[in-house]
Amino acid sequence: MSGVAGTPAARVSAVVFDLGGVLTESPMTAFAAYEAEVGLPDGLIRRLNSTDPDTNAWARFERNELDAAGFSAAFEAKALAAGHRLEAARVLEALRGELRPSMVAAVRRLRAEGLPLALLSNNVAPMERTGELGELLELFDAVVESSTEGVRKPEPQIYRRALARLSEAVGRPIEAGDCAYLDDLGINLKPARALGFSTIKVVDPAAALTELSELVGFPLDGPT
Repeated sequence: MSGVAGTPAARVSAVVFDLGGVLTESPMTAFAAYEAEVGLPDGLIRRLNSTDPDTNAWARFERNELDAAGFSAAFEAKALAAGHRLEAARVLEALRGELRPSMVAAVRRLRAEGLPLALLSNNVAPMERTGELGELLELFDAVVESSTEGVRKPEPQIYRRALARLSEAVGRPIEAGDCAYLDDLGINLKPARALGFSTIKVVDPAAALTELSELVGFPLDGPT
């Protein structure tokens, strides 16, 4: 894709999005609110999630190796071993972040411009294809979920799988070097960058969209 007069040339021709913390509000905010509410140390849930990141309860749940009951038992036991009691059900509730309107508008603009789009998410259950989320999912050519794939970020295989699904959906090869990838976690961006993706860490959504605009060669804050 080449730029039009007055706009920069595009550096990518496809975009892959994470869901939580990118298209929706970060669950970290809800984790912190729960910790404050019940008197848990600030950042405890995040630390539990990052300890043994490939084999802990969270990782096994996202690969569908544990059901909800198994996750709850394992996660609560891990917290107890660290000296704290928590309710795993409250942790799971925090995953239901609200959609970010600016990000949804950007996805719509990208779709209107004809860019291939994929959603790549670590999750604990298949996404519901109803309501606002269902409408958003319809905009993507490929949706790849850890809970149905049996692999999760940051395992390189799931990024390759997203590229394969996207290529199949649009009927032509899509390589990592063709794609921008947006995620809120550096641990998930590192393998994508190693594979050749242009990566954007989403801390501030507006700043992330400015970066993405530069990569695709057109603004993402205007009307769709």
